[in-house]
Amino acid sequence: MACTENVASEDYAEFIARYPLSPQEFITLTGTECIDFISQQFAVIYTAFSKLDPISFSSYTYAGIPKLYSLLDSTSMESSGILPASRLPALGNQGAGVIIGFVDTGIDYQNPLFQNPDGTSRILGIWDQTHGSGNVVPGNSFRSLYGTQYPREEINAALSSDDPLSVVPSTDEIGHGTFLASIAAGGEDEANDFTGAAPQADIAMVKLKPAKQYLRDFYLIREDAQAYQENDIMMGITYLLSLARQYNKPLVICLGVGTNQGGHVGNSPLSAFLNDVSSYIGTALVVAAGNETGLGHHYRGATEPGDTIQSVELKVGENDAGFSMELWAQDVEVYRVGFTSPTGEVISPLPPRTGEENVLRFLLERTEITVYTNFSIGAAGSNMVFIRFKNPMPGIWHLSVTGTLDLRGTFHIWLPSRGFISEDTFFLRPDPDTTITDPGNSQNLLTVAAYNHVSGGIYIHSSRGFNRIGQVKPDLAAPGVSIQGAGPGNAFTRMTGTSSAAAHVAGAAAILLHWGVLQGNNFIMNTSSIKTYLIRGAKRNPALTYPNREFGYGTLDLYEAFLRLRP
Repeated sequence: MACTENVASEDYAEFIARYPLSPQEFITLTGTECIDFISQQFAVIYTAFSKLDPISFSSYTYAGIPKLYSLLDSTSMESSGILPASRLPALGNQGAGVIIGFVDTGIDYQNPLFQNPDGTSRILGIWDQTHGSGNVVPGNSFRSLYGTQYPREEINAALSSDDPLSVVPSTDEIGHGTFLASIAAGGEDEANDFTGAAPQADIAMVKLKPAKQYLRDFYLIREDAQAYQENDIMMGITYLLSLARQYNKPLVICLGVGTNQGGHVGNSPLSAFLNDVSSYIGTALVVAAGNETGLGHHYRGATEPGDTIQSVELKVGENDAGFSMELWAQDVEVYRVGFTSPTGEVISPLPPRTGEENVLRFLLERTEITVYTNFSIGAAGSNMVFIRFKNPMPGIWHLSVTGTLDLRGTFHIWLPSRGFISEDTFFLRPDPDTTITDPGNSQNLLTVAAYNHVSGGIYIHSSRGFNRIGQVKPDLAAPGVSIQGAGPGNAFTRMTGTSSAAAHVAGAAAILLHWGVLQGNNFIMNTSSIKTYLIRGAKRNPALTYPNREFGYGTLDLYEAFLRLRP
């Protein structure tokens, strides 16, 4: 079946699939050409809703339905050792010849911070997913069934035009992508005492399209939430990799998005894809840790042998029309979940049946709860229970969790990440640890927490490790409190969050990639080696033990990282 319509429209659903065959064999097997190929392992299949059953985990796989990701932000260069390092002859490259790529909200390409002294753009390409049905750019192998690519030549033509947006009609209405790009790679502005971490690096940007309504409805996230699909992020990574191949340049990828969906061990399709990419020579993957600490979105419980019940108290706010949550077993135990409503109506723990959905309705409330259980998800084979509250009655809900295998066990429950639910919905006895958002839980990525570079303290909401199976996350902390960067209208603004911290580390990684790959000091440099260099040079407070759940191995210090390369 040929693909003749715009797959970015609300008429099509998207599914992430692994394919063990060649692309042509996979097209033949599925009987459709409505497929975008992300890598040699992952593809996105687009299917018209008229041919689908209602979206559910019992009809489609947990990994196949895209998860939704939110943005992770709501004097720093000196503290990070970036400016001191730039004064060293060996590290004075300022990231020249390296691409820093972003998958975010777009970029204000007209901002002078992203231009060369002659007025031309330092942006090598923009892929705007929000309009267009795919196009081909000479020299670039990237193909997709939606969006529009704008190469550097078109961006330069736009900058020299009297009406730039008539040539390249791509903007950043939210400003998050523009801000991160300015922190990582913005040029110097002496009047405002500003410089990006790697002001000579090239820039590439993917503007994510907003999540489709059917996924927003399925996960019951707030109407005003800024949400982005897992498959779109994966396709964005593929675009950035294609630009790096086209220009034959090292690449740093900076991700400032995250989700509480998934098992918090880094085994989602996006995480698996990024883990593969992290091993590529000349590539560095830097991700934000999230801003979940102190919000009450994580619960950790334990059960003992015997028919013991762990009672989980959940406060549901007045303004939440619905939300979903996920329970993940730490061990091999299998859990049953029951509910007590704010009015006292009780539904006993349901018998665990894998791959089955139960829809629960209450006599005195309009609340509808859907419970889906899977005994074995991911490489670790963990038990997962997906719980979906629709029209929940405000007040205190009690979840009754009990094991079925007569074992001592531990389980975790995560509510949606910040922005997807109101601040009035939270666990009454939350656990502040294990709150890193995915894909930051992936072991091979460089995960960055945020700290206040003025006071030296951790940012109060910076997500804490470790991941669910005890692997050290975050890896580092970087400045992320009241950071100055590019705002709307060529003005400056300030943001706080782990996205800003990740942008600092992305710039430092670009400087190291230039030193290693382009100057010939380490031709096989990748994410793992950059992580090692930065961890060795990190500042560590003698009053703390490292690694720890807040700072990881310490705070970013590029200057010290380079000094420790000396024999």
